[in-house]
Amino acid sequence: MAVGITPSQSERRSWDRSLPVLAADLVDAGLGKVEMLVEYQLPLTSKRADVVLAGVDRRTGDDAYVVVELKQWSQADLYEEDQSLVLVESMPGRPLLHPVLQVEGYCDYIADFAAVLGGSKDAVRGVAYLHNAADLDVRDLYGLVRDDRTRMFTKSRRGAFLDYLRDRFSPDSGAGAADRLMTTAVRPSKQLLKLAAAEIKSREQFVLLAEQRLAYEIVLHHVETARRADSKEVVIVSGGPGSGKSVIALSLLGELTRKGRTAIHATGSRSFTQTMRRFVGKGAPRVRGLFKYFNDFTQADQNDLDVLICDEAHRIRENSTTRFTKAKDRTGRSQVDELMAAARVPVFLLDEHQVVRPGELGTVADIRRHAESLGFRVHEISLDAQFRCGGSRTYENWVLRLLGLDGDGPQVWSGDDHFDVMPAGSPYELEALLRNKQDEGYSARMTAGFCWKWSDPAKDGTLVNDVRIGEWTRPWNVKGDRAVGDAPPSALWASEPGGFGQVGCVFTAQGFEYDWNGVIIGPDLVARDGRLVTVRSASKDPALTRSVSDQQADRLIRNSYKVLLTRGMAGTAIYAVDPETQEFISALIEGVPLARPPRT
Repeated sequence: MAVGITPSQSERRSWDRSLPVLAADLVDAGLGKVEMLVEYQLPLTSKRADVVLAGVDRRTGDDAYVVVELKQWSQADLYEEDQSLVLVESMPGRPLLHPVLQVEGYCDYIADFAAVLGGSKDAVRGVAYLHNAADLDVRDLYGLVRDDRTRMFTKSRRGAFLDYLRDRFSPDSGAGAADRLMTTAVRPSKQLLKLAAAEIKSREQFVLLAEQRLAYEIVLHHVETARRADSKEVVIVSGGPGSGKSVIALSLLGELTRKGRTAIHATGSRSFTQTMRRFVGKGAPRVRGLFKYFNDFTQADQNDLDVLICDEAHRIRENSTTRFTKAKDRTGRSQVDELMAAARVPVFLLDEHQVVRPGELGTVADIRRHAESLGFRVHEISLDAQFRCGGSRTYENWVLRLLGLDGDGPQVWSGDDHFDVMPAGSPYELEALLRNKQDEGYSARMTAGFCWKWSDPAKDGTLVNDVRIGEWTRPWNVKGDRAVGDAPPSALWASEPGGFGQVGCVFTAQGFEYDWNGVIIGPDLVARDGRLVTVRSASKDPALTRSVSDQQADRLIRNSYKVLLTRGMAGTAIYAVDPETQEFISALIEGVPLARPPRT
């Protein structure tokens, strides 16, 4: 199965040293017919569990699975007495997620998404196996083992591990169980908006995996550290589209508010904030008040909050001043300084490739530089798992290379078992494909580059069909906060059923996800000589004023398409207005090798 990943030397060494140990344990336990699914890819993600053992339940005869997280650590301690984080002797200086929590997350996630399991958590159990460590060298880590569903074993407890395996599996062949898990249908992902209300008001609904859970635990750890020491701790979480930044943000907001900590969620996105207020805060004004904008903190008192969660932090602007700001309120202070000052622990979640407006400057380097200039400690976490694009890191890398944002130019689409990419021969074909997907029960939306004017509603209260391609015409999504006929207000275009009939723009699509994604590439991005080039004059984006350089405009246009192309969770269909571009992209998707232009 292709996962778009070239194993590193350290991964290969890990396989060479750990997999034979586990295989020998199975043989010695009399379970040589239990299947080992190595580097099992979790449904709808690019995250991989080290090994999933598949076999037959000794008691019931049903399929049984054990997720095994293999650690070569020889010594590990708790990080500053925090039960969720560990320090490993061979990797000093940075905390890691406790392996029991890591494997527990994998178990919960597989139970949630593998349809063959019917949501039964008993069907999947987990083991953290520290096969190089003696008990005394990791004894502090045993405190997190809560029940029989997730266990931890060391080389000192190899005998107990073999007993555990014998108790779980019968000696019969696990081939059938392995096949059923590998070929199972995947239930639709839990949508962010449907779970947010329960997450904030009641209890945890999301399963956080690996780096997501690590980021979550690190923030909680530093919240308590900052309270005890009366200090400031800055946390930066970076990751690509769909890597779970907003899920982390909502999980943190829910947990912190339940603990009685003062926490606020803020973004620079009107659509995202309004949607959160509507869905999460429905019928609960107090909950709605937890969602703010970046420019709401100009008058905030120093460390007034325990935590300020800055989601979509790539949209931080130079300052919070607008043309409506009164002269007496124009402080000249930077927006990042305002946000950083407002809480003991400001948390910044961002993707630098999603900067799509002039004046947006939320980068890891800028935030770190400002924090360190004030003497604050900075903790940085990178999310390497990718969720939105069906877990397809292959697709995200393909998009980055297609747009010239990474790598050595466009490449042929190599395919992915978890994500579909297809060309559409016309806007009619694109819309029909998406409508069929919607009729099948999927969510679907169509977006386009900003290459057509965006009119206010007509005098009769209808939307104007501004997006015109030949005889095909459709309106942009609604501009304002009020619905127009069946078309929802701008902030709800991505989440309300009535949004299907309009073409979404980057400002309303950014921060949201849907199952099927249709993208119209306008004449502002065309293929010439084997690469995509931007045509600034074809853009209708009013933000690309004369004060924006051609180099800046080029980057913003490419970043905008990067956002549009990475909204889908199950698949993306692409249509390009320019015929040469359509032919170029179709050839890439259909696997036609490219003739590289000569280098100059």
